[in-house]
Amino acid sequence: MSMEENKFNFSEEEKEALKKDEAVNQSKKAVTKDAKGLFQSVKTFFSELLDFRHDTDRDATIEAIKGDIPFKGATAWILICSIFVASIGLNANSTAVVIGAMLISPLMGPILGAGLSIAINDIDTLKKSLINLGTMIVLSLITAFLFFKFFPLSEETSELFARTKPDIRDVLIAFFGGLALIIARTKKGTIASVIFGVAIATALMPPLCTAGYGLAKGNIDYFLGAMYLFTINTIFIALATFLVLKILRFPMLKYANSAKRRRTAQFASLLAIVVMIPAVLTFLSVLKESNFKNDAKTFLKKELVALPNYSYIEKNATFTYNKDGESIIELIPFGTDEISQSTKEVLEQRFSNYSALSNTKLYINQVKNRSINNLEYMEELRTRDSLDLMSQQQKISYLEDRVRKLSRLERNQIPFEELIQEVKINYETIEQFAYSSVINSDFKKIDTVSVFTVKWVDSLSQEDSRNSDKIKLEKWLKLKLKLDTLVVKRLN
Repeated sequence: MSMEENKFNFSEEEKEALKKDEAVNQSKKAVTKDAKGLFQSVKTFFSELLDFRHDTDRDATIEAIKGDIPFKGATAWILICSIFVASIGLNANSTAVVIGAMLISPLMGPILGAGLSIAINDIDTLKKSLINLGTMIVLSLITAFLFFKFFPLSEETSELFARTKPDIRDVLIAFFGGLALIIARTKKGTIASVIFGVAIATALMPPLCTAGYGLAKGNIDYFLGAMYLFTINTIFIALATFLVLKILRFPMLKYANSAKRRRTAQFASLLAIVVMIPAVLTFLSVLKESNFKNDAKTFLKKELVALPNYSYIEKNATFTYNKDGESIIELIPFGTDEISQSTKEVLEQRFSNYSALSNTKLYINQVKNRSINNLEYMEELRTRDSLDLMSQQQKISYLEDRVRKLSRLERNQIPFEELIQEVKINYETIEQFAYSSVINSDFKKIDTVSVFTVKWVDSLSQEDSRNSDKIKLEKWLKLKLKLDTLVVKRLN
């Protein structure tokens, strides 16, 4: 009986355990189902949030982009006016005026047309886009050239200089700006504010004006730098247009002649690759230069700490990127402190810690440093720091006092060579004659006094005659030099 009871009890426990396992399995399945449901819900949410294909008006987009490609009549005059406005803004260093020129510029039309035509295999539209874009570029350069050549107030400004040094940020701005523009264009009911914003951000007009400035002034570096920036903007906007239209599966243009269609498709594909290659190369080139600048700044900040007066050296250091050869980092030591050859070699070895500095040479400019007067530098630094702490009225008072002192020093300049000739004629008994400008202070004010030192010939001069000649010489010098106060000292 006891054996049967034990068996019965064991069976009940086993059944209970099986029920618990079943409950756990059901719970796991429920959790898994809920997790899948949550994941699917999140996926659906983001898919609906980011999907813009259902809101695309393909026919209207193609028609609108093609409508902006033609360049004649009013469009040509709008371009000329926008070039003049941008050139004036760059010349006046006015960001607001430059922005206004970007908004009225029609340059974006042919660029979008080129991206569209490659995406949909439309050779005729591609030809029109490239011809019109080339015409716009030439007309823009001529207009900007004439303005900067003949406008009398023409000088380099920060707005001009900013368009000659493209970096990785310009590439990203052009690409993502192009994406925003074409997405806004394809949407039913085009978003005008996006188009205006992209026109400002990508800045097609100012680089062309800067290139015209470079031609007018014979500055090839400005011309090449500005055209490089314009090329970046053009290529990446067209590339963004091509990619978006491909993602949206815009219909390829069909031709009656299948052989012609196939050749056209091959040509369009080849052209798309050709456009992408310089875009990628440009991106890599600008990225490489940007990495060099970042590594050079990091190197100057971290590796110079052990040098004496390193903050001065870091502040005055320069670096030059050379994509075809050795780049240069130049250090100018402080004062009489010099950087030894062994220290230079150690610093050059540390270039290996920075991937972008692998082809860089370190140059120590000891000679340039020796031409700096350290006392003058420190005095200038102290004066600058003091001025920064002054109020506006204190600065005005300080500068007025400096002007008065400089004016007084200017008045006190002595034509010494001329003067000694007259002294020699009028005072034959003078053996030596010297001049110095002495700064005196009574702790209330500082003043500069002209001091003349005289030595008479002993054999020819007596005490009375010396005093008399001294008084006479002092009066003559005051009259001659138009000085209210001066001092004549005797050496004997």
